[in-house]
Amino acid sequence: MQKGQISVQTENIFPIIKQFLYSDQEIFLRELISNAVDATSKLKTLSSKGVFKKEIGDTTIEIIVDKENNTLTIRDKGIGMTEQEVEKYLNQVAFSSAEDFVKKYKDENAIIGHFGLGFYSAFMVASKVEVHTKSYKKSKAVQWECEGDPEYAIGDSDKKGRGTDIILHISDDSKEYLGEARIQELLDKYCKFLPVEIKFGTKTETIYEGEGEEKESKEIEVDNIVNNPNPAWKKSPRSLKDEDYKKFYNELYPYSTPPLFWIHLNIDYPFNLTGILYFPKLKNSLESQKNKIQLYSNQVFVTDDVKEIVPEFLTLLHGVIDSPDIPLNVSRSYLQSDQNVKKIASYITKKVAEKLAQLFKKDREAFENKWNDLGVFVKYGMLSEEKFHEKAVKFALLKNVEGKHFTIEEYKEKIKDNQTDKHNKIVMLYSNNPVEHDSFVQSATNYGYDVLELDTVIDNHFMQHLEQKLGDVTFVRVDSDTVNNLVQKDEKQESVLSETEQEKVKVLFNTKINNPSVTVTMEALSPTDMPVLITKPEFMRRMQEMQSMQGFQMPNMGERYNLVVNTNHPLIAEKLVKMKKEEKKETFVEHLYSLALLNQGMLKGSKLTSFINNSIDFLK
Repeated sequence: MQKGQISVQTENIFPIIKQFLYSDQEIFLRELISNAVDATSKLKTLSSKGVFKKEIGDTTIEIIVDKENNTLTIRDKGIGMTEQEVEKYLNQVAFSSAEDFVKKYKDENAIIGHFGLGFYSAFMVASKVEVHTKSYKKSKAVQWECEGDPEYAIGDSDKKGRGTDIILHISDDSKEYLGEARIQELLDKYCKFLPVEIKFGTKTETIYEGEGEEKESKEIEVDNIVNNPNPAWKKSPRSLKDEDYKKFYNELYPYSTPPLFWIHLNIDYPFNLTGILYFPKLKNSLESQKNKIQLYSNQVFVTDDVKEIVPEFLTLLHGVIDSPDIPLNVSRSYLQSDQNVKKIASYITKKVAEKLAQLFKKDREAFENKWNDLGVFVKYGMLSEEKFHEKAVKFALLKNVEGKHFTIEEYKEKIKDNQTDKHNKIVMLYSNNPVEHDSFVQSATNYGYDVLELDTVIDNHFMQHLEQKLGDVTFVRVDSDTVNNLVQKDEKQESVLSETEQEKVKVLFNTKINNPSVTVTMEALSPTDMPVLITKPEFMRRMQEMQSMQGFQMPNMGERYNLVVNTNHPLIAEKLVKMKKEEKKETFVEHLYSLALLNQGMLKGSKLTSFINNSIDFLK
C-alpha cells in the first residue's frame, strides 16, 4: 500500500480534535451517518439529472456492530470515492496550524461545514479507522486507513459494491459504542428523521395468516429501520389531516398528552425553515417542559436547547424546527447569534401570534374553552416580547369568577361606569383563589362590582405589565381592603357609633390581639358586611408574592395585615358596645378575631383547635 502524511502542519491535530470535542463525543455517529446520507443524496441527484444512468437500487445505510472484532461499521451505497477523491477529501485537513485550529474552534462563530471535520470525529472513539470505498464511476475500489496520527495508508480494496464502508476500531476507553442499546439510543436521538433509511440489525415482528378461526400468528425477522425518512414537517400541509399531526406528535413524544393545536411552518425566503410547532396543555405551570422543541438541520438532529433561536416564551411549545441556514459551531450543539437567527425568531413569533389571532376570530367559543391551557403561554409572551404583546392584546382574555371571558378592551368597557375611581383609573378587582375569598367576592358582587379570576403563576407580573402598558387601569385584590374602599371614591358611609365608642372598640381589639404586625382600623361598612375582616394591602402583598416567586424573602416583611372592624354591624354596634363585663367583651373580641382569621385561611394549629373546642362548648 502507498503511504503518506495527512496534509496538516502539526502532529498534534488529532489530540486537539479529540480533546476539544470530547465533551460531545457521541456526535461522531451523527457526523458519519450524515456523511453517508450526503453521499446517498448526491447519487439520487446525479440519477435525476441523467449523469448516473444505472439503477440506483437499495440505498439503505447500515450500522453494524461487531463485538468480536471490536468494530463499528457505517455502510452506505452512495456515490463512493475514487482514489483521487480519497486523497482530496480524507488526506487534507485545511488548517494552517494547530494554534489557528484551536483559535477558530473555540470561537462559536466557527462552522463545521467550512472545515469538513465530520469524518475526523471518528477518531474521538476509534484507535484506527478504515475506509473501503468504490465510486459510482468506473474505477477500482480504494482502501484507506489511519491510526489517529498524520500517517495514513492507501491502496486497493476488495469491495465489490458501490458506496463506502467506514470501519471504526473502537478504542479501549470507548467500548460503550459496541453496545447495541447505546447505538440504538444514539440513532433514536440523532437520526430519527434522516431522509435515507437506516438499518440497525433486525427485529422480530408478529404477522397473522389466515382468517377467522384459522387465523394464526407468526413471528418473522425484519430489518430494524430506525428512522422515518419522510416526517410530517417535510410534507405539504395540504396533504396532512389532523390525525397525521397528532400521530407525528406521538412519534416525537410517545405517551404524552395530546396537543391543543399546531402551526406548520414553511418559508424559503429570506431563509429556509420548515417545522411544526405544537401548543401543549400547559395548565397553570411554567415548569421546564420535558417535551422540548427539537432543532434539525436538513433532518439531522442538532439540539433541543433552542433558546437562541426562539424567544423564551416560545420554548413552552413543543415540536420541530428544521433549517439549514442556522449557523452552528464545530459540534453543532451551540447556536451562533446572528441576523439570520434574529429573523427566524421574529418570523416564528409572528406566525404564532397570527395562528392564535386566527383561532380567536374563527371560533371564539373554542378559543375560550382552551384559555385555561393557553393563558400562561399568551401572558408570558406579552410580558417578554413587545411585538407579541401588540398582537396578543387583541385576543388575550380575562375571565371573571362567573366563568365569562372578555378581551381586555371589552372588560374595560363593561366595568368603567361602576369601577372607575376618583383618579379616573378603571379598577379591575380580582381573586387568585375565589373559593378562599368567597366572602370577599360575595361582598364585592353584592356591591355591584365584577371580580376577575387571576390564579396563574404569572398573573402578578401580568397585572403590573397591563397597568404599565394601559395606563388607565389598576388591579386590586378583593381582600386587600374593605368593599367600600376597593374602588376609592369620595363617597363615605356614616358610622352609627360615636367617635368615643369607636375608640373604645379599637382599644378592646388592640389589647386582646396585642400584635404589632396587625393594624386595627374602624370602618363604617354596610350592616350586611362582615363584622370583622382581615385585609392585606395590595402593594405590600404583591411585593411579598413576587419576592416569594423568585425565591427571596424581604427582610422585616412578616405577615402584616389590617384588621377592619365594621362599626355598623349589629354584633359591634348593638352587642359589643353594650356588654358590661370586661371578660365577656374579651371573649367576644377573640371569637370575632378568630372568625376573621378563619375567613382568610389564617387560623391554624392550636388556635384553630381552641376555636373549634370553644365553638363546641358554645353549642352545648
